[in-house]
Amino acid sequence: MLRLKFIFLIFSAFTVSACSSFGYYMDLMAGHSELMEQRKPIKELLAEKETRPKLRQLLKTSQEIRDFASIELGLPENDSYRMYADLKRRYAVWNVIATKEFSIQPRKWCFLFVGCLSYRGYFSKEVATEYANELKSEGYDVYVAGANAYSTLGWFDDPLLNTMMYKSEASRAGIIFHELAHQVVYIDDDSAFNEAFATAVEQEGIRRWLVKNGDDARYNEYLLNKKRDTQLNQLLQDTRDRLKKLYQSVARDEIKRQTKKQIFILMKKKYIQLKKSWGGYKAFDKWMSQDFNNSHLLLIATYHDLVPMFKAMLRKENYNLKKFYVAVEKLGAKNKEERKSELKQIAKVKL
Repeated sequence: MLRLKFIFLIFSAFTVSACSSFGYYMDLMAGHSELMEQRKPIKELLAEKETRPKLRQLLKTSQEIRDFASIELGLPENDSYRMYADLKRRYAVWNVIATKEFSIQPRKWCFLFVGCLSYRGYFSKEVATEYANELKSEGYDVYVAGANAYSTLGWFDDPLLNTMMYKSEASRAGIIFHELAHQVVYIDDDSAFNEAFATAVEQEGIRRWLVKNGDDARYNEYLLNKKRDTQLNQLLQDTRDRLKKLYQSVARDEIKRQTKKQIFILMKKKYIQLKKSWGGYKAFDKWMSQDFNNSHLLLIATYHDLVPMFKAMLRKENYNLKKFYVAVEKLGAKNKEERKSELKQIAKVKL
């Protein structure tokens, strides 16, 4: 739910002429080059005596997961996630997300090759924060979100990063499945479609990985965490809906500001109530302790609204992933409204 990523934008640099944009792309190229230079083949790290035992085990498992992704899930067989880089920091990049004071529609940034995105990424937290402050001075609600994952959509051999080595094996597997799914299908200017498809592949992949290993306890834990994740997403979505209704009203701006604050206060109260059924589970406490504004809620729908529809599409293909990928690719060739309409129709059919 709260995991963010960064989609690679470097190719746009070669055809951009505006000075401000050119400078931004040059920064991206420098950050990307630095990241790529730190890659080391995982086979070599596994052979080195100096590799720490804990890291060695994580890397060994990651390669088993990587093999599974191509052999069992039909995901691309290439050198992505066959290398590792330790960036010596918590996040790979930082994404700036923004919207107007009385809106839940994200500001868009458009780039060549990847289309329009609901965020703008930086390799430096300081530079990201500086840009966020510029947007704040223009009256935007802004959120600077650290991103663990990094994707070049197959243009380069993406490495595993220290920022992606989650405690949970299911989460580590999920990020590999998710990012490789983007290499199968990626539609310009439709983040909702791309993220929901990759999330559906991720969840099905995790299910198969854990079932294959006969790890019922870990699979049950994964399902329980997904249930909590869904419950929190619903709370955040309900908050979005309340804000949307408020912003569409004819109330004066001052009334909207006060009511907006109250809606976020109510959201936190409801979170406390929700947690009572979680048996002490605190994974979202830090994130929920923030001072919220509209921008914190902008990516929720992007990642989740269409996932059930893609799962219905997978059921329609009798869980044959290769047929599923072909069907999704065909669907992706249609225009945005046709894609969404067809997904809705598939979801309505009881299989």
